[in-house]
Amino acid sequence: MAERVAIVPARGGSKGVPGKNKRMVRGKPLIAYTLEAALKSTKLDRIVVTTDDDEVAAIAAAAGVEVVQRPPEIAADDSPVIDAVLHALDALAIEEPAALVLLQPTSPLREGADIDAALDLFERTRTPVCSVCAVGDAHPARMYRIEDGLMRSLMSELASIRRQDLPALYHRNGAIYIVGPEQLRARQIICEPMVPYEMDSDKSVNIDTELDLVMLEALLGAGQ
Repeated sequence: MAERVAIVPARGGSKGVPGKNKRMVRGKPLIAYTLEAALKSTKLDRIVVTTDDDEVAAIAAAAGVEVVQRPPEIAADDSPVIDAVLHALDALAIEEPAALVLLQPTSPLREGADIDAALDLFERTRTPVCSVCAVGDAHPARMYRIEDGLMRSLMSELASIRRQDLPALYHRNGAIYIVGPEQLRARQIICEPMVPYEMDSDKSVNIDTELDLVMLEALLGAGQ
């Protein structure tokens, strides 16, 4: 029977936040938050961490999930995540899972219930799923390019409209991607069409900078 497989890609290297997947956040390595959410899911059949880092591998093994050692040639800063996904599936002899769920450890606040709800959406619509959050005050109607020292509106037709009257727009928050065999054969994670799974902005923190870690600490502290 085809399985629902979660892949957690967790390289050892990172330019913005060195060693971020194993950085301690309120007593736990960052990746632990994603592994805990995956383990709380009631719909996942397998959880796999793909990594080139021995410490990350040890954290994953201690959590009780499967680990695949990622070769250096697909563990560079510019290595496409699909290469790591397909390598992990091949290494474990997993052929065409019913659902491939990509869970990036840099999105630590998604919960097991989010994973299950996104999988329900995928299975109901038979369409790839992407988690999103509303852009709020970061609406592109308020954004500009700078050309020849002058501001050029990205959306001039909306630049003067009141915030509450702007059309709702959404941002991929990086927490959950779900694709099926067809997308994997085409080497796609981000594709069209995709169905949105909307998440609150306070669960959509994405760790790319040291400031993001400070924000995460604050959010976790507020929840205690």
